[in-house]
Amino acid sequence: MNISNNSLRDADILRIGECTVTFSSREVQVPGVRRLRRLTPKAAGVLRVLVTSGGRVVTRDELFAEVWPDTLPTNDVLTQAVTQLRKAFSGDEDGATTYIETIAKSGYRLLAAVIVVEAEEPAAIIDDAPSELRSVALEGAAVGEPVAATRPNAELPPRVPASRRGTWRRVRRWVLLAIGVAMLVALCVMAWLLQRTPQQSPVDAAVENGTRVIGSPQRPYRLITATAGFETYPTLSPDGSQVAYEASDEEEGGQIKVQTSGNAPARDLVERPPGATDRFPSWSPDGREIAFARFFDDGRCEVLISSATGGNLRQATRCDGTELLSFDWAPDGRSLVFGSMVGAYAHRGIRLLDLATGAWKPLAYAARDDDFDYAPRISPDGRWLVFVRNPQVGDLWRMPAGGGPLEQLTDDSAEIRGWAWLSDSREIVFGRRVDSEVRLYRLDTESRLLRDVGLDDAQWPAVARNGNMLAFVHRKAQFALYKVPLQDVSKAERIFASNGRDSQPMLAPDGRQLVFASDRSGSYALWWADKEHPQSLRPIEGLRPEARQPPDWSPDSRHLLALGRDDHGEPHVYEITPRDEQVTQLPVPASRPLQALYTADPGRVLVIERDDEQRTRLILYDRRSTPWQRLATLDGVSQARFDAARRRVLFTRFGAGGLWSVDDALTAASVQQVSADRPSRWRYRTWSVAGNGSIDYVDAWAGCSTGLQRLTAGAEPLTRCLDARRLSSGTGFSTSDDGRDLYVALAISDGADVGVMQLPESTGEVFPAFIKPLILKD
Repeated sequence: MNISNNSLRDADILRIGECTVTFSSREVQVPGVRRLRRLTPKAAGVLRVLVTSGGRVVTRDELFAEVWPDTLPTNDVLTQAVTQLRKAFSGDEDGATTYIETIAKSGYRLLAAVIVVEAEEPAAIIDDAPSELRSVALEGAAVGEPVAATRPNAELPPRVPASRRGTWRRVRRWVLLAIGVAMLVALCVMAWLLQRTPQQSPVDAAVENGTRVIGSPQRPYRLITATAGFETYPTLSPDGSQVAYEASDEEEGGQIKVQTSGNAPARDLVERPPGATDRFPSWSPDGREIAFARFFDDGRCEVLISSATGGNLRQATRCDGTELLSFDWAPDGRSLVFGSMVGAYAHRGIRLLDLATGAWKPLAYAARDDDFDYAPRISPDGRWLVFVRNPQVGDLWRMPAGGGPLEQLTDDSAEIRGWAWLSDSREIVFGRRVDSEVRLYRLDTESRLLRDVGLDDAQWPAVARNGNMLAFVHRKAQFALYKVPLQDVSKAERIFASNGRDSQPMLAPDGRQLVFASDRSGSYALWWADKEHPQSLRPIEGLRPEARQPPDWSPDSRHLLALGRDDHGEPHVYEITPRDEQVTQLPVPASRPLQALYTADPGRVLVIERDDEQRTRLILYDRRSTPWQRLATLDGVSQARFDAARRRVLFTRFGAGGLWSVDDALTAASVQQVSADRPSRWRYRTWSVAGNGSIDYVDAWAGCSTGLQRLTAGAEPLTRCLDARRLSSGTGFSTSDDGRDLYVALAISDGADVGVMQLPESTGEVFPAFIKPLILKD
C-alpha cells in the first residue's frame, strides 16, 4: 500500500510493524503485552519524523530541528528518546525486537512497515444506544481498531426506535445533572471543613501520636554532579535546561563542562590546549554562546567565546596577568561588561566591551583609587547594574546600566561569594560567608529586605534569565588543625581533633597558648587551650566572634584582641584574658571596626575600620586617654599584622596586590612595598609574621594544594609543599615565634558539587539589610 507522507503526518492511529500507536494519547499497544506503553512527547515527536521519512535515514540534525526547535539539545536527549521507542515496541522487557536502526555517525531509520488505521461512522450509532447495547458492540474490539470492523460477521442488535432514544437522552441528562449538583455540594462541604481544620505539615501529622517514624525530609534541591573533585562557577542557559560549569580534580583542572539540569552525563565544551585552564563560564542571553576565560601557565590570559554546542571559538579580549577577573553578558548579547582589571590590560572601574568592534566603553560613576569593583551584572530588563565593591570585605552597589549615581544595597563589609539577578530584575541572590559556612540570601533591591534562601554551605549562585531556576555550588568542607614542622612536613600532626570545622589557629608568643574558631560545639565560638594541657580546651564564653579576621595576641601572651557582635548585630572590639575567662568590650571610637592589633606599646592599638563614607583605613589609637585619641591613619588597608622584630606594620591593600609595610607611627613617607604579587587580593588573609620577623604566605600551585613561601627579604629562601592533596582554609594561620612550625587548618574532607532548584516566591527569615546584617543564625 502506498501511503503519502501527508496522510502519515496527520494520522492519529498507525499500525507500525505488529504494534499499534495512538499519537493523541502517546500510547503503544504491543501484541502479547497487557498494559499500554506511554511515550514522552519528545519520543512521540521523533517517531512521527521517522514515520514520515518513507524508510530513509533521518539525520540527527533533522531530528533536532523538527522535535527540539529553538533550543540547543545535546545528543543525550535524542539517544534517550530513541531508547524509549525501542523499549516501547519490544515484546519483552529486554527490548529484543528491532524497529529502529542506528546508522553510525549519521542518524536513524524506521525498519517496520507503517499502515494507517482509519475510524468509521458506526461509532456514532453506538453512542446513542443504551449502555448494555454499547458494551455488546464494543466487546472484542482491539486497541486502535475501528469499532465497525471489530466483528464484521457479527449481527448487531436491532436499532432502537427514535422515541425510545429521546426518552433515554432525557433521563440520562437529568441523572448527570443530579450527579453534578451532588458533587458540587460535596466539594463545598470539603472546602469548608478544610478551612476550619488547623493546617498540619506532613511531618507533624506523621508524628502526632509520638509513635510513628518517618524518613528524612526531602531537600529543596538536587545535585547534578557527584564526583570527588570540584565543580564550581555554574551558569545556566536562559531556559534553565542546561548548566555549564568549571570542573577540576587532582589530575585535570579547569575544564568547562556542559550538561542538562538533570543527571545526564556532562560533555566538554571545548578542547583545551596543553598548559591551559578554562574558568568562569557565562551563558549568553540567547542561549547560543558561552564566554569563558582561559589562563596559561606563563601568565597569559584571554576571554573566549564558543558556541554552546562547542566550536566556532573566537577571542573577545586579552587579560594577561589579571586576578579577580569578572565579566558577564549585556542583556542584548552584543557586549560583555567587565569589572576592575589588573595586569597588562589593567583598568580601574567597570567598562563595556563591544564584541563586534572590540571597542571599550568605560562607565562614568564614582570610584576611588583604592576601590576594586567586581562581578558587574546588568539586570535582565537592562535598567540597572549591580556590582561588588572590594569583595574581600565588600558590599553590593547599584547604579543605572549606563553609569551614574551609586546606591549602596548592603552595609555589611562581608566576604561575598558570587551573586545573580532574578528574572524579575528586582531581586538578587548572593552568597555570603557567615561564621564557618557560606549561605545564600535574597535581596529585594527596592525595599532592601533580605531573605535567607535556606541552603547550608551554598555559594556562587546563578539564575536562568527566563525563569527562577537556580544553580549554585554546594561545598561542605571540614577543616582540622595541624601543627606542621617546616623542617619535615611529613611529621605534621593533627591537634584538638573534632567533627567540627576548625579554622584561624593563632599561636601566642609564649608558644603554649592557642586560640582558634570552631563550630565543634554546635555553635560558632572562639576556643582556647594550653597546648601542654590539652584538657584545658574550652570555648570563650560571652563572645560571639566575627569570622572576618583572626584574633591578635598581646606581646606578653596574656590578652587577645578579637572582633565580635553584640545582641543587636553591631560589631565591637573585645579584649579577652583567656586564662581568667574575662571578656571586655573596648570603647573603640570606630564606625565599623574590621580588625584590631596590639603594638609594642601597651597603650597603643591599631584598628582597621570602615567609616560612614565607606572608606577603609588603618588607625593608630592611644587608648590611655578617654575617649581614645587618634594618632595617625592610613587609607585603603584590607588587613594588617604587627612585626615586633622590626617595629613596623605589614599590610595588604584593596587597590593593589602584594604586601606593604609602614613604621609603627604610620608615617606616610615610610610606606614601601615588601612583595609585588603575594598575597593575591583573594587570599589576602593567608599570610603571617613570626616573632623573628619571617613572613610566610600559604598558596597553591601545580601538584601542591597547600604550599608555603617565605617572603622575608634577606632571609634564607624557603618553599615547602605542606600537603599535595588537601587545601588550606583561607581565613588565616600562624607561625611559631622561631619560624619553625606552622599552625594551619587543612581540609580532611572536601569537594564541591553543582546543585539546582526552583526558587520559591518567598522563603526564609526576612530582615532589613541595613539593620541586622549579621543576625542570621546561631
